[in-house]
Amino acid sequence: MTDRRGGKGASFPETLYGFYGWAVFTLCVLVALVAVLIVPGERRRHRFAAGAARAIFILGGVSPRISGYENLPAGDAIVVANHASYVDGLLLKGYLPYRFSFVIKGEMRDIPVAHFLLRRSGSEFVERKEAAGISRDARRIVKGAKLGGSLAFFPEGTFRAEPGVGRFRAGAFVAAVKGRIPVVPVAISNTRAMMPAGRNWPWPVRPRIEILPPIPVDDPAYEDHRELAERCRQRIIAVLGEPDLCKVGNPDFNEH
Repeated sequence: MTDRRGGKGASFPETLYGFYGWAVFTLCVLVALVAVLIVPGERRRHRFAAGAARAIFILGGVSPRISGYENLPAGDAIVVANHASYVDGLLLKGYLPYRFSFVIKGEMRDIPVAHFLLRRSGSEFVERKEAAGISRDARRIVKGAKLGGSLAFFPEGTFRAEPGVGRFRAGAFVAAVKGRIPVVPVAISNTRAMMPAGRNWPWPVRPRIEILPPIPVDDPAYEDHRELAERCRQRIIAVLGEPDLCKVGNPDFNEH
């Protein structure tokens, strides 16, 4: 076991916290599973799932610092956030308003318990690899956006061990333009230190959520979904102070 400072092993308190963190996670997931199985009504299931996600951080002693709630529109909105860790989805599920449904990579369908829990708590799934599936899921998400509703995306689609913000996939921004829904950039920090790619042991690091001012899609400058995606990406990078992984010369520039 390697520790977050690159040493050969974790200290006893850190190891103890790791066991405790996983115990809390397991308990909260079991409660959420029972709730989404027996509780009628999607809105109620949303609330139970969000409460279980929030409890993971509260019981783990790492309640997040949150700023910018006032930037969330009262009506429909699309939240887009950077993706740095396994815990990002739990974090936003627990601390965004219940009305937000999450758009999640289709590979999660292959994990039966996670798929059941996410589907029953209102998440949408999108294909990332097969062209036919990508097109079908994109049409479905755009259609749903036009009918109204609030969605949350991790437009990078995945995360890396190294700091930085990668390319944003188009889906969230096409849905925003087609549905005429404002986009709210959200910057998540410290979760990479909590539980990064390649490590399955949590550290007691307090995360931060910064909800930035919305970008109205009725602005002619953002009628092109590519321009909208890049503006959101740059706003998040400016807050995080992390590298832009799409700059020329970066090995991730041509990714995806």
